[in-house]
Amino acid sequence: MIAELLVIPSIVAPMRVEIFSDVVCPWCYIGKRRLDTAVANLRARGVEIDLDISYKPYQLDPTAPIGQSTPVAEAYAKKFGGAEKAQQILAHVTNIASQDGIVFNMDIALRANTLMAHRLLVMAQRDFGNELQAQLKERIMQSYFTDGDDIADHVVLSMCASEVGIPQDTATQFLLSDQCVDDVQESLQMAAENGITAVPTFIFNDQWSVPGAQDVEMFERVIQRLNERTAS
Repeated sequence: MIAELLVIPSIVAPMRVEIFSDVVCPWCYIGKRRLDTAVANLRARGVEIDLDISYKPYQLDPTAPIGQSTPVAEAYAKKFGGAEKAQQILAHVTNIASQDGIVFNMDIALRANTLMAHRLLVMAQRDFGNELQAQLKERIMQSYFTDGDDIADHVVLSMCASEVGIPQDTATQFLLSDQCVDDVQESLQMAAENGITAVPTFIFNDQWSVPGAQDVEMFERVIQRLNERTAS
């Protein structure tokens, strides 16, 4: 007679990683890619890690007009003191991004208000889970940085949603409503109350804050150290 195997669920909770970022922030895209690479590297080396990663809203420019996009080069020129300085900054981040396997086409990128994109990401997490939210985050950033799309347009966003598995009609109906506006505002307020003034900011297990797009090796060290503490 073969005895039934009693499966005891793990009592160790996943490592929580909350990432405050904006979808038009170049360093947020670079930071996301580096974190993803660090996780993949650790798992490839046989490190057992259970991560619960979620993305929280942050707006670099909450005053950006809704329904009116402008070329990123113009927006950067106004913010950083002229076209020449703007081009230097954009060329620098484009070069850094390429080293992490990301294509930035900042000459066609359109700066727009990101409230609608953040609302969609909140809904994606709520209704479809963290993994799909991460996929949607990646797709929206690609749409902005690589494809030159207006990510304040509900048609663009609903197409991004459909490409990662959210029915396009569902996304469109949601975006045409006012759902999750309060959720986004609450997250923005929470970021302010916790002293988050720059993004990306990575919060590990509600205790450790890692600001900026750290290099892959730094993310590996942080995750492995926290993972060892949790296991011990």
